This record gives sequence, C-alpha cells and structure tokens, in this order.
Amino acid sequence: MSDDELRWVEAEGGYALALEGDTLVCRNKTGKRLASVPSKVKKGEVGRQLSELRAWLSEHRQRCAGQVERWMLRSLPVPRGALEATWRDPAWRAALENAVVTPARADGSLDLDAGGFFKGADPAKGVGVVTLDGETEWLDTAEVVVPHPILLEELEDYRELAAELSFEQGVSQLFRETFSPPEDLEPDARQDRRFAGGEFDELRFVVGRSRSRGFRVSGGYALCPVWEQGRLFEGRYWIGMGEGWESTWTGELLWVDQDDRAQKVSEVGPVAYSEGVRMASLIYAGRKTEDAKEEE
Repeated sequence: MSDDELRWVEAEGGYALALEGDTLVCRNKTGKRLASVPSKVKKGEVGRQLSELRAWLSEHRQRCAGQVERWMLRSLPVPRGALEATWRDPAWRAALENAVVTPARADGSLDLDAGGFFKGADPAKGVGVVTLDGETEWLDTAEVVVPHPILLEELEDYRELAAELSFEQGVSQLFRETFSPPEDLEPDARQDRRFAGGEFDELRFVVGRSRSRGFRVSGGYALCPVWEQGRLFEGRYWIGMGEGWESTWTGELLWVDQDDRAQKVSEVGPVAYSEGVRMASLIYAGRKTEDAKEEE
C-alpha cells in the first residue's frame, strides 16, 4: 500500500502514524517513511490508541472468521439481510468471500445444485455467486447456508475451480479434511479406536495440543460438539487424566448426545462424525513417533 493510500494521524513531535495492515508505520515531519517507529512516538497517546485499535481489529477478524466457521459446522441458514449488512465490513468480507454457499429451502434443506462461491449480497439483486460453470449468478433466496465440505457432492469440482481461479477462502472449507465411516464398520460400534495408543511424554503436551487447535478438554477427553439437524453430537477423544507431568496414551473416540448417552457411530451425523475424526487425527499426529523413541 502506498503512503498516499494510508490514513495518517498526526502524532507528537511532528510525526504521523498509520496502520498498514497489522503494522504500525511512521513518517517524519518532512513526510519521509521511517524504517521503525521511534519509541517515544509509539508510547505516545496517538501511538497507544492506534496500537489498541490494531489489537481490536485483529480480534474482530478472528471473531468474524469464527462465526462463519460456526455457521458452516452447524449448517445454519444465514439471512440475506445479514450478509448485506456485514459485506461492507472488510473483516466480514475476508471471512465470507469465496465461501461456497447454497440456498436454504423453506424446510431447512440445502439446494446444493444452486450454490457457488459467495461474491456479495445486494438488496435488489440477491446473493452473488460464481457457479461451477464459472458464471456469475444472483440467487433470489432469503437465506443461504455455508455447507460443511462433507455435504458437498461436487467437492472436488469446487476445489479444482478454486485453484483455477485463485480463490482464497477466509475460513477452511473446501480444503478442510473430511472423513466418512469405514465400510467395514460394525453395525453396533460405539467407538473408533484407529487413533488409540498415541504416546505423549507428558499429559500437558497433549492437552496443550488439543487446546491450541480449538478443542476444549474435560474429564480426560478432548471435545468436539457439533449441532446437526437439531441434535447435539459431541465427539470425545480420550487423551488421559492425571498430573500434567506424567506420560499418557490416547484411547477411544466416541460420540454422545445431549443427554450424555453414547451413540452408535452409524447414527452419528456426517458432519459430527467428520469433525470428531478430524479432531482425533490432529491430536494423534503429535504423538511420540518411533524415530523419537529410538533416539532416547
């Protein structure tokens, strides 16, 4: 961004400050951009206010992205009016642009044949999308859904078109890892043990890994709750209990309902299943490997 495009604010001592993305920049009284912000200017009133604004904007971007991700995980219908209002905000735009959206029918189901990459919302025209044919269309729909990728039958086609058109998504949707139940799943199976036996030298390591990836930890389990078709399915992956300095091994992955009752894997919704396995795979990937054991 050029200096002329930045919004400069006069600061102490004839200096001027501006935010260039997440970076605080400074120029002197002659208008020359400085390599760094002088300490006395950064600590001044204007510098402090801009630093606080920078922190707020960063948090705002994270909140916007987090909300769009929640819409996706719950397949929540989003009113067109909400999209029209938020589209003007750069943080919301960054989170929403190029997300695959589909119209929501009156009964709450998804019209997957009419979706496309979200490009904006207009009160007169509707919801703008780029379809799989590469055409721009305006959808006359009251609500849209940001579907989880496990629900997209043409997922690979969307991925190819996104790569071809250099579409970047603010929320991991198209290239999010997805998982379906194995074909040899036992009809009454209530656990998935493919990610059991992962060794961690200290419990605090696996707890930290779980939390850093957005999963809450309680009662020895990493948790992944997903509301799907009006029901709660919570994935629970055993990571161990005890003192944080003790070694631990991962165990079963299971799902419970809102009444804490274990569910048959075959009865768990596709989004809840995929997200539960994704959680377990992300945590399990940090286990102690054979190479690390041989080095001891």
